[in-house]
Amino acid sequence: MAPTQQQSSRVYKVEEESSLTLNSRRYDLDWLRVIAILILLFYHTGMIYVSWGFHIKSAEHSQPMEQVMRWLHNWRMPLLFFISGAGTFFALKKRSFGQYAGERIRRLFVPLVFGMFVIVPPQIYVEWLFRGRFSGIYSEFYPQVFNFQSYHDGGTGGAFSWHHLWFICYLFFYSLISIPLFRWLKSESGQRFTDRMGRLIARPGGALWLVGLLLVNDVALGGFFPDETHALINDWAYFMKNLILFWLGYCLTSRRDFWQTITDQRRYFLAATIVCTIILYGYRALVGPDVINASKLLTTLYSFNSLGLTWFSVLATVAYGSRYLNVNRPILPHLNEAVYPFYILHQTIILLIGYYVLTKTGLGVYDGFLVVSFSSLLVCVSIYLLLIRPFKLPRILFGMK
Repeated sequence: MAPTQQQSSRVYKVEEESSLTLNSRRYDLDWLRVIAILILLFYHTGMIYVSWGFHIKSAEHSQPMEQVMRWLHNWRMPLLFFISGAGTFFALKKRSFGQYAGERIRRLFVPLVFGMFVIVPPQIYVEWLFRGRFSGIYSEFYPQVFNFQSYHDGGTGGAFSWHHLWFICYLFFYSLISIPLFRWLKSESGQRFTDRMGRLIARPGGALWLVGLLLVNDVALGGFFPDETHALINDWAYFMKNLILFWLGYCLTSRRDFWQTITDQRRYFLAATIVCTIILYGYRALVGPDVINASKLLTTLYSFNSLGLTWFSVLATVAYGSRYLNVNRPILPHLNEAVYPFYILHQTIILLIGYYVLTKTGLGVYDGFLVVSFSSLLVCVSIYLLLIRPFKLPRILFGMK
């Protein structure tokens, strides 16, 4: 049966936009990925110097640093998952679904396994030394990894973990379980769904309403899984939250007019982000965390505001990035190549240097933070340039092309 004029028009529109998208690179997303992961290095260094739990801790804490990091916690990883979803759209323009799955195994699963046996164990070793749980040399500690006792087990826990590589683990699962959805989105019914999404975001500030997906997830799963564990099997509210952001990144990147609409409405997203930020800090200052935690209603409202801050800040970042960062520079391809191995390395280097600074020097909070941050940055860059980038095997193990 011949397609109707409406069907032909829709197919033509999709093919035309796909062709435009295929020949366009979103340099802004590359820049945002680099910026977000660089900020992550400073964030994880800051974890040593705030009151939240971390693998090694300074005896002194910084409240101003903690307040900045409270905001960053709602923004940094959600942005990376959104960008990863956008990158998936571009990847599937050039690959079949089978090729895409194979690439995800090479670029995500292989580095994850390598990291769990090589990159992460030094972090656990340093933590055990710092807490007085172990006093031997590393070669005596390392065989405990092969007991395969999870770090997240009750009590003392074991030496087998993915630690900060949880992001890679989750992204690997997201990539594979989303293939049926992405296949459907390419179909005619999927395109009709995308059309409806387009009509929503075309309204003034319309994309803000997509926060409803995150709120529904919080209502459905937040009460059962209130904490972020990064352990996969008991982290379903957080797992689904980031999966939704991954899907939204794919969908909102799939049409050129979506990009332009998001960019044009950037002031709505910035205003919404500012409002949620004021509520975040005002709520804690006026009501207090103890009162919030004691009331289920206040906890729910606080959680809803945090989800609003997450989505609105991601939208604002992507919108302003599209407006001001969608430019190529000679250094960008090199940064874009380096950022993934940099992410894999950074927390291990931070903990090794941080352990030395905490136990062997008298540095305080802010001078210690600066020394650990910039020393870790220098060491990560040096390892990448000297030991990873020039050689084939390290490139494979670190998920590079």
